[in-house]
Amino acid sequence: MNQNIQKEESNKLLKLLGVGFGIAVTVGGTIGTGILRKPGPIAANLGDASLIMLVWILVSLYAFLGVLCTIELGVSVPRAGAWYVYARRAFGDYVGFVTGLTSWLGTVAALGFGAYTMSEYIALVWPNTEPIIRWMAIGILMLLMAFHWLGTKSAGKSQEIMSFLKAIGLFAFVFMCFIYGGDVKTQALVATTQRVAQPALLTGLIIALQQVFYTFDGWHTAAYFTEENTDPAKNLPKSMISGVLVVIAIYLLVNLAILYIMPIEVLANSKLAAADAIRLIFGEKSGKIVTFFLMISILGMLNAQIMFAPRVIYSMSKDGLFFKLAQKVNTGGTPAVAMPLTGICSILLIISGKDTCERLSDIAVFFFVMTYAAGFASVIMLRKKEPNLPRPYKVIGYPYIPFILIIISFLFLIGAVYQDINSSMYALIFLALSYPLFLMTKKINL
Repeated sequence: MNQNIQKEESNKLLKLLGVGFGIAVTVGGTIGTGILRKPGPIAANLGDASLIMLVWILVSLYAFLGVLCTIELGVSVPRAGAWYVYARRAFGDYVGFVTGLTSWLGTVAALGFGAYTMSEYIALVWPNTEPIIRWMAIGILMLLMAFHWLGTKSAGKSQEIMSFLKAIGLFAFVFMCFIYGGDVKTQALVATTQRVAQPALLTGLIIALQQVFYTFDGWHTAAYFTEENTDPAKNLPKSMISGVLVVIAIYLLVNLAILYIMPIEVLANSKLAAADAIRLIFGEKSGKIVTFFLMISILGMLNAQIMFAPRVIYSMSKDGLFFKLAQKVNTGGTPAVAMPLTGICSILLIISGKDTCERLSDIAVFFFVMTYAAGFASVIMLRKKEPNLPRPYKVIGYPYIPFILIIISFLFLIGAVYQDINSSMYALIFLALSYPLFLMTKKINL
């Protein structure tokens, strides 16, 4: 009996993480290539600087209010896995299973796509590596898996360092744009720039919102680690609120800086707006510096993803909703099966081709917003279902804030189905198949 208790105690995640890590993983898990790549396509869809900033402000507000809801859930139910844990507790095993699996699969796809994208940037710096892009992507994930096997402490410290460098780099970008950007003569470029045909305003807004939502995904990342936090009730509000405010400040300032440097006509044709802005200021030779920074930015995001995604299936395994082996933890506090399994699945997607990763990443945005909606609904359901549950933190404006966020999430999902029926159909087919898969998983784990 004592041996079983000792074995169970040694197979737990370690309480090693604090406020600094929470801020770092929020910044690192949110800010990737999106803010550096999406401003161009957003400008092409909206064609107006005021509308562009309005969309970023609206999604910033959504993320901030979402953080307030997530803090209540995280400190009330301090377990690894975030959305899965909350949805299962509020709505039962099936809803939890769907929420957890879609959250994990979405991140697996994003992880594979991110590693491939990083390899493409490496090939820009060293063109002779282009024929082995796929193998470099696989190598990046294998190196990350080997590093994370060392344990939570080293992985957490590395996240803090990379997130700090990323934030400093982006604030430096903003500073350079406003200090040196006034001398940049971009108007001459407008005459030689082909004007992008804008879609209808409603369609353009829906597409722009999808792109900004994709860029913001990760604002909730710190909630995945509440089980490993030294004091979640005290630390989670500080880390999540501070982290999301840093992200919002960076996103709004970077957009203002880009719009200050580049006219809409130029920006609408830019595939990598931040790099183009730096090239306009410092010339073509500066391109490699931006590319190197992009690689650091992506690596920080991959580091966060390979940390938090395994926590989902680890918790699902403990609840009998995933393979039992996935609940094993090594001596360093890393999920010993869930982490390699996450990396291997991403590698399989890379082997299947970049188009597969990209398509699944598009589908993942649909799933991510669906999991947000489940989380916001969990706040309301748990207040009714478990009124006596200790809540060290309560979301302000209850029940209006959660209800407003649920409505916004569903409006976004309706817009996504309307705008991208192909990706949405895959998501809806998966949902239709999810119940038989749920029954099969329960049967296997009996």
